[in-house]
Amino acid sequence: MHFEIGSSALWLMLLLGAYHGINPGMGWLFAVALGMQEQRGSAVARSLVPITLGHALAIGSVVLAAAFLGMALPQETVRYFVAAVLFGLGILSLVRHRHPRWVRMRVGFRDLTFWSFLMASAHGAGLMVVPVLLPSKTVEAAGPMTCHHLAGVGPLTALLATAVHTTGYLAVTGLIAWVVYSKSGLAILRKAWLNLNLVWATALIVTSLVTLLM
Repeated sequence: MHFEIGSSALWLMLLLGAYHGINPGMGWLFAVALGMQEQRGSAVARSLVPITLGHALAIGSVVLAAAFLGMALPQETVRYFVAAVLFGLGILSLVRHRHPRWVRMRVGFRDLTFWSFLMASAHGAGLMVVPVLLPSKTVEAAGPMTCHHLAGVGPLTALLATAVHTTGYLAVTGLIAWVVYSKSGLAILRKAWLNLNLVWATALIVTSLVTLLM
């Protein structure tokens, strides 16, 4: 039996993408910094391409890795592993508060793509989407011998889920980057950065608990 990804899972992937786009540490802050450095709005838009690509690569690689891991290990093992890593990243985010210093950086397309990939990976963005694709414990109990893989996550499904997630991410990242660049500038971080970091850390911990219970 092969579980197909449903419309509800796709909506969750889209919403998670939007949520990831809110985090300044995963894209829009760097886009704003580059725009202010070059004093051109086009620099903000141009930087969003490699930033989005790097984020998509981080999400897609984790989803595919989890799918292959699920083919070799019992579903419960994958569930506990993902929950444990998410919880650890959440605790780490709570105790580490650092403001990035990127304004004077000169980066090319490849560098910015790699940076975005690293930031999304370090923040646990890819792992955060894996629980959306896990079958519920009710499904596992109904067919324990058939749940050794993620819910419908073959290569094409992984690409679809990643594309939907990335669409939400790009829409929100691009919107925030443009508004901050054109209206308020980086001064907004003096009020918003620590609060957003706390929200992100809490989301990681809550996601780990939901992964165990769902």
